[in-house]
Formats: sequence, structure tokens, C-alpha cells
Amino acid sequence: MRSQVQNLFFPHHDGSDLYVSNSAPKIGEKVELKVRIPKGDKAHKVFVRLFHDGEPRTFELRKGRTGAVETWWKIEIEILNPVTNYRFLLLDKNNYRWLNAEGVFTREVVDREDFQIIAKPHYPQWTKTSVFYQIFPDRFAKSGIKRELPDWAVATEWKALPTGRGANTGTELYGGDFDGVSQHMDHLEKLGVNAIYFTPFFPSRSNHRYDATSFEQADPLLGGDEAFIEFATAAHKRGFKIMGDLTTNHCGLGHDWIQISLKNPQAKEADFFYWDRAIRHGYVGWWGHASLPKLNYNSQLLREKMYEGSNSVVKKWLRPPFSADGWRIDVGNMTGRYLEQDLNLEVAQGIRSAMDEVNPDAWLVAENADHSPKDLGGFGWHGTMNYVGFARPIWAWLNKPSKKIDNFMGLPVPIPTFDGVAMVEMMRSFSAGIPWRSFVASMLLLDSHDTARFRTVVGRDLSRHLSGATLLLTYPGVPSIFAGDEIGLEGEWGEDARRTIDWENPKKWNNQLFEEFRKLILIRKSSDALCNGGIRWIQVGPNAVAFLRESAKESVLVFAARSAGNYQINLKPYGYTVQENLYGPLAKSGLINISSKGAKSGIWRLK
Repeated sequence: MRSQVQNLFFPHHDGSDLYVSNSAPKIGEKVELKVRIPKGDKAHKVFVRLFHDGEPRTFELRKGRTGAVETWWKIEIEILNPVTNYRFLLLDKNNYRWLNAEGVFTREVVDREDFQIIAKPHYPQWTKTSVFYQIFPDRFAKSGIKRELPDWAVATEWKALPTGRGANTGTELYGGDFDGVSQHMDHLEKLGVNAIYFTPFFPSRSNHRYDATSFEQADPLLGGDEAFIEFATAAHKRGFKIMGDLTTNHCGLGHDWIQISLKNPQAKEADFFYWDRAIRHGYVGWWGHASLPKLNYNSQLLREKMYEGSNSVVKKWLRPPFSADGWRIDVGNMTGRYLEQDLNLEVAQGIRSAMDEVNPDAWLVAENADHSPKDLGGFGWHGTMNYVGFARPIWAWLNKPSKKIDNFMGLPVPIPTFDGVAMVEMMRSFSAGIPWRSFVASMLLLDSHDTARFRTVVGRDLSRHLSGATLLLTYPGVPSIFAGDEIGLEGEWGEDARRTIDWENPKKWNNQLFEEFRKLILIRKSSDALCNGGIRWIQVGPNAVAFLRESAKESVLVFAARSAGNYQINLKPYGYTVQENLYGPLAKSGLINISSKGAKSGIWRLK
């Protein structure tokens, strides 16, 4: 029942190395699957149900290692197709249950939540140990280098708050640049992050730069190509990865492609766009905006320029001297989709192939604010920005209701309030619909340049903020921190959240928050279980949740609570005791008692 704490001592399988011997096999290879079943469970036989060439097949598992608290069952299966869907049948004396990616069920289930193995090379393995830092280039730091401003720009003092909603919302220019980032790399190293995600750095007619006037150069207002190359070279020497942001769905009205087409409808570039005389400006724009002409991938020439050609946009920036390590694709869910046309998967696969050609180790993550599982099937984007399966459920669980935040990540409603059971249900539902590889290659975030700041969401409650940060740095996926979150920047919606960092007055920062972020980041990067392990939810209640992260080398317990209370976690049924306290409350045994006057979080290494 939702009002009670649920202890989840169930049979378990996930896509991590403990349970799947090879998550990136070739067709024709064999893969060993394992299931762990607790002592006392009624299952006396276990079968795997999978598809071969579309036909369902059922094979019996054999008993493996038996320990004091559980028995492992295993089977070797042959991979015959690009995607292998499978789930397990647990045979009791008179009944059966299904174990799929969402859990254990005593009813019939459908294939939608099956486990999946993808016969395609791995996603970049460096993301497992990466913690990203998202930088909105205009607002992170300015070098002081004087540059002539374009006509559209409204010069704004560094310490001024963004107008937020007004005539100058997209044109206020604060002057952040690549040299400013270079000057503050020590801050990032001290924090412990090791990767940077830049929102667009191409020239444009706005401060957000999602309306590129060219994809061929870095914005001169940021220092241009020379400054980017100098920064990237230095950052790589420090061990940082760098990811850019590309608008494959649209360009800006100032781009040569649309300008040439408007002047000459017979130009070859005219095929790059959707034209409609019923629209006032004559062409389709993203969300109807004339400033953002939508790209039409029925044009083979456009595909060549964007990703297929030898010097395409996608390939150029991944090669020396720029040497970016990946792309975040803006509105990836909209790219290639218009009315009855759906070229999304073709384009995603084309971008993936282009990246594999020049740098197979580059990461491809798409923005997908709402979740469509077919977009994350494993053959296009490596993963997504995990708003639906992470940020939104955590906001709903940890927020302190505020009339100031009237938009729930794109919905015209205040942030809802859910209990911990609903939060976990949302998170499990998201992860169950996609391959494990797409799940762990997705970006985790508490907020971004498009949302309210998490500090504002939790009503400046430091303890709740740290419960969220603990989940961010321990959950499967690739954590990303929006620049300034670590020092307590606030914001009630996207533009308001794009505030600058006051580098002249670090004493005004929330330095306690910074230190806690630093501790959590260090734990994340140094823990094999957090980087490589699976996830088992073991306790879920309205106000507190706990899960295990387990790899072949290490097991870790994570706990998070949103409010005051007395909480107890019993590890004995799982065969664990505490080996080392990593973060939060101290514990010594397999029975952990936590008494808290507010929100609380903890991490323990187990034995």
C-alpha cells in the first residue's frame, strides 16, 4: 500500500554486467543471463522467454551458485537478431509470475517492458565515470576581452538578473566567452567534474544561440574558432571531455541556407526547408517561430551537409583541431518529423554512423523532453536527457510548493507533489521501456538552462537539495550539473535560471552546498558500483527510498529521505552489512537506523 513502506525482496535481473555477460554482442554470439532469487521464494523452475526471428521461444534456466540468502539461476542464449527481447517466467507450484524490466508480476504482461539486448557496438565507456558540467556560454564567465556587439544585442551588466520575460529576453548579452571558461577551470577541477556540456556556441542572433546563422564556426563573440581550439586543447590536457549542442531540427533565420532560399526559391538550398503559403512567412518554423526555420531531411544535400559528407557539421567538430567528444542534439524528438513524415530514426542513425566514422568514442545524447521509447531503441541516439525518468519524478517528490513556479517542465501547471512510491514507479517505468544501454547512457539532471533551478524548486531547503544531489550522483546514467547549482544559484523558470556567477564575491556563494557536491562527485567517480553497477530498489515509502548499486567489484547502498522521521533499513535479507560509511549517517551493521530532523541522505559501501 502506498501509505506504508515497501520492502522489495524480490527476484532480480537487470542489464548490468552482474546479470548479462555481454550487453553488446554480435549476431551469432552467445550471451549468459543470470537471475538472483531470494531464499524462501516459491519459484522452483525458471524459464527465459525470448524472440528468435519474431517467434517466441522458451528455455529453462539451470541453478547456479546458492548462498545463504539467494540462489542464482543462469542460461546461455544465442543472439540471432539486432534486438533480443526477453523476460523470465518464474514457475511456482501451481502458478507462475513474470519478471521483466519493470518488476515481478502475477498477471500477464506485454513485450513493451521486456529486457533488451542490442547487437551493436557499445556506447562510449568513458561516460560511466563522467560527471558533466553544463555551461550556458554567455553566463558562466567573461574574460574582459572587448568585442564589438552586433545590432541585436543589449549589453547587460554581469551582476544584473536576467529580465526573464520581456522584449529583451533573448537579446540580453552578458559577455561570457571561452576565455572566461578557461580562467575558471580550477573551480571545475576543485568541484570534481570532468566533462563540459556547452549549450550552442555557433554565431546567432540571440544570447541562447539556438538560432544558428552558421554551423561552420564558433561565435566570434565567444572568441571564435581560435579561442575554442585553445580552450579545448587545454581542457583535454586536464582530462576533461567536451560536448557541443547542435540544432538538427532547425537553423536560424540569419543562416545562409534560408536567406538564399528566400531570395531564390529555385536555389538548391530551398529543398532544406518546408514551404507553406498558408504560413505568413511562407515556411515552417519550430513551434511556428519565423526565427527558427525547420530543416527538411528529404533533401539528400542537407543530409550531406549536416552529417553524411566528409566535412559535414557533425564530423567537422569531432575532428582535430576542435576535437569535441560528443553532441547533444536539441529537440531530438522533433528532428525529421513533420505531419505525415517521420525521418527521425533515419536521421538519428545517420548522425550516429557519421560520429562512429570519425570518432567511435563520441557520445550522442538527444533532448527528448517527453518520452518516446522507440526513439531510444539503441540504434540512433545513445541516450536522452532524462527529464521524464529522473528530473520530473524527483521534482515531484522533493519540491516545496511555490506559486512562483507555475510551469512543471513544459506543463502549464504547478509542480505536483508525489510520494516516494509514485516517484519510484515513474523512474522504473521509464527505464523499463528502453534497453539498459540507452538507460545508463542517458544524461541525469536536476535542472538545466530550460527549467527552474533545483534550489528554487526545493524552496532553498539545503537538506532536500542534498537528497536530490545524492540521487543525481548515485543513480544509473551520466550526471550533469548546471553551472552555478553547486553554489546555490536560483531561478523560477528557464530564462530566470540563466544567471551569472559572481566570481568577485565567492563568500556570497553557498559554500556548504559546494562542499557537499564535491564530496558526492568524488564518491561517484571512485565507486565501481556507482559507475558500472545495476540497481535494486530495496525499500520504498512515502518519505524515504533506498536502493542497492551492485557490480562484480563493489556493492553500495543509497538512501534518501525528504522529511524528518525515524527510518530503518534491514540489509540482513540481502546478505549485507556495512563495510564503510561514504556519506551521511554512520552505520556499523546490517541494520541501519536513521533519525532525522529534516531531509537526509546517505551512502554506504557494503560487504
